Amino acid sequence: MTATSTTVLVAYASKMGSTQEIATEIAAVLAAAGLDARVRDAAEVSNLDGYDAVVLGSAIYTARWRPDAIAVLQLLAERADQLRPVPSWLFQSGPCGDHADAPVPTPKKVAKYVGRIGTAPPVTFGGRLDPATATFFIARKMADGPLAGDYRDFDQVRQFAQSIAQRLTAPEPAEVWR
Repeated sequence: MTATSTTVLVAYASKMGSTQEIATEIAAVLAAAGLDARVRDAAEVSNLDGYDAVVLGSAIYTARWRPDAIAVLQLLAERADQLRPVPSWLFQSGPCGDHADAPVPTPKKVAKYVGRIGTAPPVTFGGRLDPATATFFIARKMADGPLAGDYRDFDQVRQFAQSIAQRLTAPEPAEVWR
């Protein structure tokens, strides 16, 4: 796979825009490495045709991914079941407050797919809780309290994206002749 011919879907499921911003940063790093990175809302992804790799992220709330991201995981699993797996990387965002950088267990539904699609568990990034974008009663109450703030580490996001770019732009291993 060469960088100029590699098309990467960077799909996200975001509730208040934070995960979308992380996905956009990942795509920018991939594009800077020469990859054709396309950012799409997971709700708009109905198939994986035309993509050589996938980076999928979801906001995580109450230990669950957004349903639109789970639907994209299902598409990845179907491809893997058909012996046409797509190189994939997962991330989740959402922890806020003093423990924003603490490890977060992989949600059960996501863990179910990790093995099927042959990828590592999701990398967790801190989230953002902004009173201006908080929706629904509980989120608004949390955004008015001590958890409010931006806990995303964009250096960490860029390192994650750079590791993906390195994997996708690495020269193909030379064929071994016996």
